[in-house]
Amino acid sequence: MDSAEYERKIASRFATFDQDGSGFIDREDFSVAARAVLAEFGVRARSDKGQAVFAGAEAFWQGMAGIADVDGDQRVSREEFVTGAVKRLRDNPERFAEIARPFLRAVIAVASEDGAEPGATPAAATRVLRVLGTPPEPAAQIATALDADGDGRISEDEILTAFAAYCGVAAPDA
Repeated sequence: MDSAEYERKIASRFATFDQDGSGFIDREDFSVAARAVLAEFGVRARSDKGQAVFAGAEAFWQGMAGIADVDGDQRVSREEFVTGAVKRLRDNPERFAEIARPFLRAVIAVASEDGAEPGATPAAATRVLRVLGTPPEPAAQIATALDADGDGRISEDEILTAFAAYCGVAAPDA
């Protein structure tokens, strides 16, 4: 991967987290993402599932800040993201799973349309991706690809593996 390609991918990954477009990743970006997911699935913020999504978003933010907020200003700049988060997440994907799992688990619970089986359907995953800013066509393609074992359900492990690769700039573009 050449330097220009790497920079383009980093910018894309940074924008995924910078939900409000402020040029920084901060706690509010994770709250915006949580509210968007809950609104998409009609889940109240004060419900158990809603509280789990917000708690997971906070845990994700704390983990991200812990690995990338070098200057301690409670926000992650693009430079901090590139030098901190991407490098550390690529070097230690288990750390990524540790910080992302509570949020992703809670989102899967919200997105599980039938609630009977573990995991979300590709259709539900498409909805999550769309409310988080992925254009419709790539969202559907990505969601389908997330179901790595083809069982019609996207498991927590399938999502964590794919998301860690995406954030670590190891995944191909959609």
